[in-house]
Formats: sequence, structure tokens, C-alpha cells
Amino acid sequence: MGVLSRATRGGVGAVIGVVLAVFALSAGWVSGSIYADRLATEACVVDCASSTLGASVAPSIARAAPNPRPAASAREPDGFPFISARYIAAIEGACGAVIFGRDAHGRFPPASLTKLMTAAVATDQAGVDMMITSDIDGLALHEATGSTIMGLEPGMQLSLLDLLYGLLLPSGNDAAMAIAKGISGSEEAFVELMNEKAKSLALDDTNFTNAHGLYEEGLHSSAYDMAILARYVMQNADLRRIVSTISWQPRWDGPEVWNGNAFLTEYDGADGVKIGFTEESKQTIVASATRDGRRIIASLMSSDDRYTDAERLFDWAFEQPSSCP
Repeated sequence: MGVLSRATRGGVGAVIGVVLAVFALSAGWVSGSIYADRLATEACVVDCASSTLGASVAPSIARAAPNPRPAASAREPDGFPFISARYIAAIEGACGAVIFGRDAHGRFPPASLTKLMTAAVATDQAGVDMMITSDIDGLALHEATGSTIMGLEPGMQLSLLDLLYGLLLPSGNDAAMAIAKGISGSEEAFVELMNEKAKSLALDDTNFTNAHGLYEEGLHSSAYDMAILARYVMQNADLRRIVSTISWQPRWDGPEVWNGNAFLTEYDGADGVKIGFTEESKQTIVASATRDGRRIIASLMSSDDRYTDAERLFDWAFEQPSSCP
């Protein structure tokens, strides 16, 4: 090989220098990305005390990072407490008037709050003494999807009342599916009734895709809609009694079913209604509490600490004058 000229050697050196510079920048970017990902992972906090666990992942929804502290809003009154939930609605039980809302019509997957509509449609369509034969294997459902279950087995025959307790206390996805199939013949047909009911209640932010609340694309509601739905549920004597019950013994050989809603025993005057959780939805709750004859219903979605959030919201709401005419 001939001796390279000075110009040629200089050109080669320049090329090598550029290559090394690009490599160094790329390495720095990669290591920075890895570090940032590690910090994000370390900051990821998930409360796994779920009322229903979803197996699906929504790519467009933040999954596990804690909610940032909401910025003070001009619409928030002086003295309004810090609440981690992204979506809030508090309404009067007597008339449905809004006491306070934060992004109350923002559409979001409601997780197991879906089951409030399942219960409402079921009691519209059938008496609580209706007998339903399950074809659902609850244990297999749990193993396949992480679902919470009441513990149904294929061939079990239970009353709609027992299935409603299994639906609303331990948040049994198996109970939801058994109710849907028992009343409508298929879950798909039952979901059509759920969406018809949503329209009749003017729940304009809501669309259901299943009877249990596991995440699916197209399943969404809002804090306001869930509060209005809960108000409707609390007007039904059977459902009002169920959502305020701590435990229930179905007519089967199995154990009692227990209510996963700890707010019932943690807050004075609490008398309902339902909690939920999926990775996509984070913690959700619709709660009811009554004080001096005044019922307030509060809905919180995408919460880091639903019980503390609910307690602070109720304490503040009960201090406000009634919004009813």
C-alpha cells in the first residue's frame, strides 16, 4: 500500500473523529434513556388491593405512575382539600345536583364500577328470586385473567339475589357473567341492555363493552355518570341493602362472601356503594354517605388513595350548603 498523503491522512482522521463523536453521543443517549427508564420504574407505585384485575393493556392510558398533584384550579373553592383522584364528582343524593366536579365528564375506564350497571339492569329485568344456573368456572376465570370471583362452578344454581351479593361484595366477575347469561342468554345481549339503560339515564359519557369491568377498548364512563348511576342504584331497596352489607351467606355449600369496600367501616355514615381497580384505571370508588338525613354521593376515578380521597371529599362536601332547590 502506498504512503498516504497528508491531505488523505487528514481526511481519514476527520472521518474517524466524526464516527467516534457520533458513537459517544449515542452511548450517552442510550445510557441516559436507561437511567430515565429506571427512575420512572422506581417511581411507579401501584396499589394492588384490587376489586378487579385486568389482563389487557391500554397503550394510550398511563398505567401505574402516581397521579401528579393536581394544580390549583380557579374553579376549586378556598379550603378545598388535596385529592389525588384525577376525576371527581360529588352530587346530592336527594336531587342529583352537583356539589363539586373536577374533570367530571372526562371519559375513563371505570373498572368494576361497571358492575353497578350490571346490577341495575339485572333488577330491571328479573326478580331477585329468579334462579340462574351458572356455566362459569370462577377458578379458571381467575387463573386466566386475575379476576376477583365469588367462586362459582359450572352447574351451580343460585338465586339472582345471591349472585348480586357475589357481584357487588367481592366484585365477582364470575357472578357478572352468570347474571348476564342467565338473564339475556349471552353477555353480548346483556351489554346491549346496559347501554340502553345508560342512554335512558342520560349517561352521555358512558359506553359498556362487558358486564364486569375488565379493561377493553371502548369501555368508558365518567365520574359524573358513575355518581348518577350510583344514585339510581341507591333508589333500589334491594341494591341499597346489598351495597351496605359487610358479608353475606349465599345458599350454597361455600363460605360467606365479604364486601371489599373498606370505606363502609372507615367513614361515619358510609352506606355504599362500590370500588374498582385495574392497572389502566387505577383505584376507583363511588361512595355514599348520609349525615343528618342528607345523602351525598361521591365518585372518584384514577386515584392513588381512594379512601383518603373519599374521606376528604365527604368532609368538605358536608360542610357546604345543600345544592338542592
